Amino acid sequence: MDQTAKPLTGTCRCGATAIEIAAEPIMTAACHCHGCQKMSSSAFSLSAMIPAEAFRVVAGEPVKGGLRGPQLDHYFCPHCMTWMFTRVSGFDAFVNVRPTMFDVPRWSRPFIETMTAEKLDWVELPVARSYAGFPPPEDYQGLMEAFAARG
Repeated sequence: MDQTAKPLTGTCRCGATAIEIAAEPIMTAACHCHGCQKMSSSAFSLSAMIPAEAFRVVAGEPVKGGLRGPQLDHYFCPHCMTWMFTRVSGFDAFVNVRPTMFDVPRWSRPFIETMTAEKLDWVELPVARSYAGFPPPEDYQGLMEAFAARG
């Protein structure tokens, strides 16, 4: 468990939009889907799953970009267009934040990787579990417990 003082504020690149979390991630992940590759201009995107009740926007008004429903909504700073967080329909218990918004390097290390069927062939990540798509719903509880137990 991370002992970083909470709440913790993270900002976009320009600092105009800020988010705050009051709890550690319940899991971290790398997504290799083509959409995340394009939105991040990289080989994958990183996510830290934060309990929804521990997340809030504290400055600025994020705008939707990328995908805009019905499955999920991506939120960006309207000024610098930094991709800051994602809300997934049907998974209201958590918000996927981009962990690089916070100055906690450990949160950027993915515990799992998803959508490896679309992964670039040169990418190798030090993860506990890999999924060709997304984990089946029945795996999430065990994954969150394993993530919490990792020390």
